[in-house]
Amino acid sequence: MAVDTSPRSPTWTYVDGEWLSGNPPLIGPTSHAMWLGSTVFDGARWFDGIAPDLDLHCQRVNRSAQALGLKPTMAAEEIEALTFEGVKKFDGKTALYVKPMYWGEHGSWSVVAVDPESTRFALCLFEAPMGNAHAGSALTLSPFRRPTLECMPTDAKAGCLYPNNARILQEARSRGFDNALVRDMLGNIAETGSSNIFMVRDGVVFTPAANRTFLAGITRSRVIGLLREAGFEVIEATLTMTDFEAADEMFTTGNYSKVVPVTRLDDRDLQPGPISAKTRDLYMDWAHSSGDV
Repeated sequence: MAVDTSPRSPTWTYVDGEWLSGNPPLIGPTSHAMWLGSTVFDGARWFDGIAPDLDLHCQRVNRSAQALGLKPTMAAEEIEALTFEGVKKFDGKTALYVKPMYWGEHGSWSVVAVDPESTRFALCLFEAPMGNAHAGSALTLSPFRRPTLECMPTDAKAGCLYPNNARILQEARSRGFDNALVRDMLGNIAETGSSNIFMVRDGVVFTPAANRTFLAGITRSRVIGLLREAGFEVIEATLTMTDFEAADEMFTTGNYSKVVPVTRLDDRDLQPGPISAKTRDLYMDWAHSSGDV
């Protein structure tokens, strides 16, 4: 039976020294990554001729690999250079998603451990428009929670964490929402199903303190720094659902769409607030002044 493995948008992947178009078959049924989950990745963006914080994303994928017992085989600088090489294969008009990844090919089934010497690397770039961030996002509270470091490798951007994110998003969308606030095991808000979360109260910006139950993102960190430089008070704190229900405005940050206002929390409608808008402007102004490829 023929299987359609073509991607939904133009895609190029660098693996084993060459660029391949489409969706090349890279993992087999006996690959450790296939049945025992030894995969990590990162996600950066290229748009408008720029790739904000690409260096930090390339550094993080190597840290993620080490956290999962894999052995990074590419220097972060090499991944950056390959990204710029790959960008040239596209039309230069549509935004791209930049996805470096590592996975384990071999390991011991008896102890489930990956052999770090079998680590493989690929860099995948595909067209992915930035979307309309101004449309906002509707949130609810997820019944599912984020694991702790004792339960899962939450210090890595590991593929094995994402089925939990998927069910968070699927459950929220089944109830008419775009995304959901997710609690940690103690019941405090950690993030959404696919992004970091901020709230504003009386002009002060709050975001959940990084407690190693969620990935404290690169865009999150960049936004915190930009807001503080602009004179805003930003507090990383333990926050509950009650705190978010009393917020004046909320916004999310993440690599895929950068800064997005929250326009609904359960049955409460919210207007995109001035600090949310200012945050997006600060980020985009910084990104466009940070250089191009």
